[in-house]
Amino acid sequence: MNEPGRTSLVIVSRGRTEMLERCLAAVMQLDHPAFEVVVVADPEAAVAVRAQGLPVKLATCTEANIAVARNIGIGLAAGEIVAFLDDDAVPEPTWLSRLAAAYDDPDVAAAGGFVRGRNGISLQWAGGTVDRLTRPGKLDVPRGGISRHRGRPGLAIEIKGCNCSYRRDVLVRLGGFDPALDYYLDETELNLRLAHRGLVTALVPLAQVHHAKAASPRRGADLAPLSLFEVGASTATVLRRHGVTEIERASVLAWLEDDRRRQLLEMMVDGRLEPGDVGRLLATLAEGWRAGSVRRLPPPARIAAEPEAPFRRFLAGAREGRVIAGMSWRASRVRSAAQAEVDAGRIATAFLMSPTPVAHRMEFRPEGYWLQRGGLFGRSDRSGPPIQPWRFGPRVRQETRRIAPFRPVGPATPGVRP
Repeated sequence: MNEPGRTSLVIVSRGRTEMLERCLAAVMQLDHPAFEVVVVADPEAAVAVRAQGLPVKLATCTEANIAVARNIGIGLAAGEIVAFLDDDAVPEPTWLSRLAAAYDDPDVAAAGGFVRGRNGISLQWAGGTVDRLTRPGKLDVPRGGISRHRGRPGLAIEIKGCNCSYRRDVLVRLGGFDPALDYYLDETELNLRLAHRGLVTALVPLAQVHHAKAASPRRGADLAPLSLFEVGASTATVLRRHGVTEIERASVLAWLEDDRRRQLLEMMVDGRLEPGDVGRLLATLAEGWRAGSVRRLPPPARIAAEPEAPFRRFLAGAREGRVIAGMSWRASRVRSAAQAEVDAGRIATAFLMSPTPVAHRMEFRPEGYWLQRGGLFGRSDRSGPPIQPWRFGPRVRQETRRIAPFRPVGPATPGVRP
């Protein structure tokens, strides 16, 4: 892999200071040799980041509008490539360098990677398309290397806002993200504009982030929605931006209502919603649709061709990795050993196994190391059998091989036993 070009990483955060600090702890383990970090946050989070003393470019945004905040970040970005990461997501150590490597091809205008969900193992998103009616579609994405896909008017290559990147000059030329979209579909609308110009988007499966989807004013900790207003408003706004007819608008509204009703009913069966919540939430969807149908459509953002501040290299780069493993009754020793590796400047991955068939979960700990927990006989890959006969040593080696593409790994730290 060639050395990636200079990259600016923009992280937008609002009302989730602890999540932002965890995200930055993971960013400190990225192996990209030349990147800077731009944080655009609410005033409280900005104070917390400043207190950490990290070499970041920092801006405040008091407006509850992710597109506006991202455009502020683009203005500050001095890299040839601008990547975006949500505050409730954490990147694998090789994420940014793999993403930036896609731009070795001068035809590539944008690039995105795969997204893992809350358990840290199952894929939340693995590539796709989106049409001008905001309907998702499938896309054949090879899982090994980088694949390149050219969009066309009305059909875009979708990359997700928690794991996406663009050439800075492309963002400047297109006017960044649409400020009419407070939340939801902001990256989709930008991807549609790229497709309208026939630009190429690269998909990089091994450039992975873990996205927890934290609680917000729009959803609870169990992911049940508190309101669908912005879903309706943003969808109606995007349709207006892209010249959809009234007949097409009606078909989209019917599809959107059916799709959300199905999701809400599933959540009701799961016990996350009460029966009365379904009608109430669908009413917020309709209210948002009406608002988006008359919302003012401002012109594209004006982003200066020259960045507002010079490139500020972040403290990161290539480093060794270590694996620490033990049974659950050794948890204290395993955690202490993992922390020691982080303090020594290495990337640490800890495995804690219980003598059970409990399914595995992977998470990035705020202390700075990766932790996978589960039963010695439980599955990590959710497509595998629920119970598997394993001995401790072979199981640790198997899980180490599984994570090897995504983070540097080395020998197990001596002194930690089952």
